[in-house]
Amino acid sequence: MKTLRDFRACAPAFCPDQAVYAAYAAHVSGLDFQDLDGGTSLLFTVGIGGQRAAFGAGRCSFFPQNNATAATLANDKYFAGVLMARSGIATLGGDYFFLHDRHRAHRPPGHERGDAIAHCQALGGAAFVKPLNGSRGDFAQAVSSETALRGYLDEVARYHDAIIMQRIYVGQEYRIFVLDDEILYSARKAPPVVIGDGEHSFGALLQAAADQRGAHGVSLAASPDSGPHDVVLAQGERRAIPGRMNRSAGGTMDFATPDNDVAAFAIARQAVKALGLRVGAVDMFTDAGSDPAAMRVIEVNANPSIRFLEDSGRDDLILRIWQSTFQTVGLRDV
Repeated sequence: MKTLRDFRACAPAFCPDQAVYAAYAAHVSGLDFQDLDGGTSLLFTVGIGGQRAAFGAGRCSFFPQNNATAATLANDKYFAGVLMARSGIATLGGDYFFLHDRHRAHRPPGHERGDAIAHCQALGGAAFVKPLNGSRGDFAQAVSSETALRGYLDEVARYHDAIIMQRIYVGQEYRIFVLDDEILYSARKAPPVVIGDGEHSFGALLQAAADQRGAHGVSLAASPDSGPHDVVLAQGERRAIPGRMNRSAGGTMDFATPDNDVAAFAIARQAVKALGLRVGAVDMFTDAGSDPAAMRVIEVNANPSIRFLEDSGRDDLILRIWQSTFQTVGLRDV
């Protein structure tokens, strides 16, 4: 029987990870995988006999366990935060602001660019900002001055329509993956790093990393506490880029559970239920605000990447997820 590694070896570089996992899980489960896009697997079906289910890359969800309303609400960081707070879950809060005048007649006052500047000032002149419907950590970063915020708004407006602005919190970040009320795994996140070569400055290395991420559609920005950009890093010296932990932005994850795992797992389950999801990756801070007992949900991803599982050799968990998906769409019990 073919392994996941066999399917990965045969897949083109641009093939979506989830398509590779679906093909592998279909093979193990005795189902048929069919590519519908000339070998790219950007659109594919899985089925048996005359019964098939379709999946697509891009903005398409790979988790039919989540209905469209729940997934859409989770994707809006402001709406998701309101729903979780209403259920008694501590979040990062925040308010939303639009970047264009389009559709201005359809929204209430208080959410325009000028309001974003005023809100940042009310937060003490520093805030964490990210696209309202963004993903993969794209344009998620701290700003510490009005000038930095204005530059950020100009840049992000090229790609997104709105942002959410939040108070800056610090803490250890975890991702907790919930599948039908089961904690499938928990992982601790670490920020991306650049590694010195004894020749190039931190700024040059940072720019090289940004260029690499940009090819994947993900911005990369150093926070103010990253250190001076003109310093040449010694050979092998590692310099973290604080502010973002997403793997797509260069961050890393390792299997780990929070110190107070019972409370953290309960919050993760509650957050997923508050949004009406069956599947969700809950990102949260523990010891938020230097309080060891404090936990705050950062966001809930209703269409999370699971490449971390492949990189960690946990093919069994990938199979669990996709077999649950096959059962959801009625492709028999597997």
